[in-house]
Amino acid sequence: MNQNQQQHEVRKAVWRLAGGGVALGLALFSLSVVADDDHGERHRRPSPSLSAPVPKAHCGARDHTEGGLQGQTTPLERSSGDSRKAYNCNVELVGQFQGEGNYSQDGPAYYRNCAYIATDNVNAQQVHQGVVVVDVSDPKHPKPTAYLNDTAAMLTPHETLRAHAGRGILVAAQYNGPGFAVYDISKDCRHPVLKANINLPGSIGHMGNLTPDGLTYYLGQNFEGVGSPVYIVDLTDPANPKQLPSWVYQGNGRPHGEWFSPDGTRMYAGQAGQYGNVGNTAFGTGPDGLVIEDVSDYQLRRSNPQIRIISTLFWDDQGTVEEQRPITQNGRRYVVSSDESGGAGGVGGLAAACARGAAAWGYPNIIDITDEKNPVIVAKIRLEVNMPANCSKMLNDPPDVGEASAPAYNNERCEPDRIDNPRMLACAFQYGGLRIIDVSDLLHPKEIAYYKPGGVGAQVLPGSLLWNANSPAPVRTVDRLAGYAHWVGHGKNREIWTVSSDNGLQILRFSDAFQRANKDLFDDDD
Repeated sequence: MNQNQQQHEVRKAVWRLAGGGVALGLALFSLSVVADDDHGERHRRPSPSLSAPVPKAHCGARDHTEGGLQGQTTPLERSSGDSRKAYNCNVELVGQFQGEGNYSQDGPAYYRNCAYIATDNVNAQQVHQGVVVVDVSDPKHPKPTAYLNDTAAMLTPHETLRAHAGRGILVAAQYNGPGFAVYDISKDCRHPVLKANINLPGSIGHMGNLTPDGLTYYLGQNFEGVGSPVYIVDLTDPANPKQLPSWVYQGNGRPHGEWFSPDGTRMYAGQAGQYGNVGNTAFGTGPDGLVIEDVSDYQLRRSNPQIRIISTLFWDDQGTVEEQRPITQNGRRYVVSSDESGGAGGVGGLAAACARGAAAWGYPNIIDITDEKNPVIVAKIRLEVNMPANCSKMLNDPPDVGEASAPAYNNERCEPDRIDNPRMLACAFQYGGLRIIDVSDLLHPKEIAYYKPGGVGAQVLPGSLLWNANSPAPVRTVDRLAGYAHWVGHGKNREIWTVSSDNGLQILRFSDAFQRANKDLFDDDD
């Protein structure tokens, strides 16, 4: 029995005996495995994050800070109108482009001074449909320069929109449809030029990504159960994309989110499942977690390409994994997972998750993949809202008008400030806002800042996910943030770009006082 199997058996045994997420966390605490020494020998060293939330940020005196559980916007803050103003800790708003709102969970892509924001609604009330191109040359006054509405892919890209910095291309696939489009952004990112618009027969696209060299695009499907394919496109000639043979998964491996090794020969697939494997027909009924896959045949353009499973690492206290974002630190390789539903995504919702001791809301795992055949969770990034012990404290939090449940605090994705030896992660926790995590010591992650956009009330935003879900236009007391953040600049000029449903694109910077007190996080040694 390998180490993964041993850990899995221990977790199952502890769960049966104790019936709770706290006991499960203690079991994982005792199993943490971390960095090599100079001789490459593994040592066991406990990480506090395996059993406890990350330490809270110490905020500035003038910050407008949240008052409940870490990450939560309390019923009182919402009913009193306090949440109409953004909550901030050590970061402040520089500029904003709200537009008509943002629909797609994963909508933003970025290239040079441009941001690309999806408004998937195809809503007749929208003045401008499609992907909004925003020029952020002046961070205080970002402005739209184009609206990409000339292809089916750009009208509904959902979680497929990607830009490649080296090749200067912008790519999208149609959500729940066959469209696939490529644009040239290399000459003027403010005005993308359509290079190709093709169909991928049979595709019902959901989420996709480019390989690091920008030559291949992998597209997962909206039904990600057993038998679901992944569509693969050769972009060697952006004006003439060619569909490669699709790969159909008969077991584990089907990706929700796709990331790759630097050479493009390994896919780190986030396999979406659900707590207890209780049938979620949108994502299948397999286990939730990481699948490392050999995609060398596709990367090297071999004939009759195959995808081979190298290893798996699953967990049963969350619901729907999305990302497995690769990073390196001190010569070791890691991925940072994310989960968009947590235990509340299972049958019975939040109440049932609380009753069975699950993590109500999804959170990131930091996973050591240096030995790719034996990936190991070495740390967890959980806010207080993600802890099983606090689940019942949110049961009576009211939904906004038209919403089905209390605000969700799942982590959709984290983005590092740099890939090699990152110091910070910017993590989107849905209604918990953007949380900035210090990961200079990966085993001891700690929160250092956050920004939660304010609720916009009854403002009409037909391009927003929240307005669309709550038609015609109820009062919104909170806003939802789920897409990729974007790190820009260095040192004291560091900015973070982020996009939320109702507030659109927001440009953030760290406060002067925080930068003075934390110079090691802002040096220019990279």
